[in-house]
Amino acid sequence: MKIIQDIAPRPTAALIAAWMITVGLLSLILILQLLPALLAGLLVYELVGLLSPYIARHLPGQRSKFTAIAVLAALAIILISVAALSLLAFFRSDVGSLTALLARLDTILNGARAAVPGWALSYLPADTATIQQSISAWLSAHAMKLQLAGTELGRLIVHVLLGMIIGAILSLRIAQTDDASRPLGLALKERASRLRLAFSRIIRAQVRIASINALITTVYLTLILPLAGVRLPLIKTMIVITFVAGLIPVIGNLMSNSVIIIVSLSQSLNVALASLAFLLLIHKLEYFLNARIVGGKIQARAWELLIAMLFMEAAFGITGLLAAPIYYAYIKNELVSQNWI
Repeated sequence: MKIIQDIAPRPTAALIAAWMITVGLLSLILILQLLPALLAGLLVYELVGLLSPYIARHLPGQRSKFTAIAVLAALAIILISVAALSLLAFFRSDVGSLTALLARLDTILNGARAAVPGWALSYLPADTATIQQSISAWLSAHAMKLQLAGTELGRLIVHVLLGMIIGAILSLRIAQTDDASRPLGLALKERASRLRLAFSRIIRAQVRIASINALITTVYLTLILPLAGVRLPLIKTMIVITFVAGLIPVIGNLMSNSVIIIVSLSQSLNVALASLAFLLLIHKLEYFLNARIVGGKIQARAWELLIAMLFMEAAFGITGLLAAPIYYAYIKNELVSQNWI
């Protein structure tokens, strides 16, 4: 009995060249630390592609559709920028600012000394003056590193803005009819489409993860803490920040956690420690949520994605950890399309 196997046709020279170019570009993106620009561009492109069909129904005609997509791309950039500025504004508010927090440290320290056991008293600072001296000494010792960090932050913002602009420009091609391309051009377009599809699946999964994180945080802030007699300010703001920041894998969770701990510290040290313990648990849970939910979106088992995240983090640090789900989803899509796995 003859067994007929479904074998994909042998890859063409143009397809092999497109693979090599794509792998080279994706590697350079990590080496040159351009991942934020790539993610920002893909996000704007995805938002425009998601909403443009609804606008086209009410604005017939090629010119109207082109104009609607351009306006939508600009709005997407504005919304993302406003979200980032809102987060910065929080840290300049009364609760988020370091100055306002230091003003309440005497009360916090007195309450902590009454609560902690005797052996732990030596680890607590004596007063706010001691804390300010320690902070000043640390800032002096790490002045060069802080200056470099400020430069890197400015560079990151520029990369993100340029990525959003490029994504907005490319999204305008949705309204244009593709012209005939040569084999390599077609192959590269297909690779870009597969990468966009991988990003789309990952971002949809990340929305689910952010929703779960926001729900658990809501339970903690509105039920668990009030039952313990603690009512924190800015609860609605912290829930919104948890969801929005949760759209960024791993790092976003750390950002929202920092906000909650700062607000908790403004009440008492015990509340801050309880929030820290709770958020550490959520932070560890996010790794498994990422592997389970994201793996379901890209038809990958949890252990596959965890291994990819482990190796990418070891090779490229946090950047590799952020890129791992998208890169792995793209690579697996390519392998499946060739019937190699």
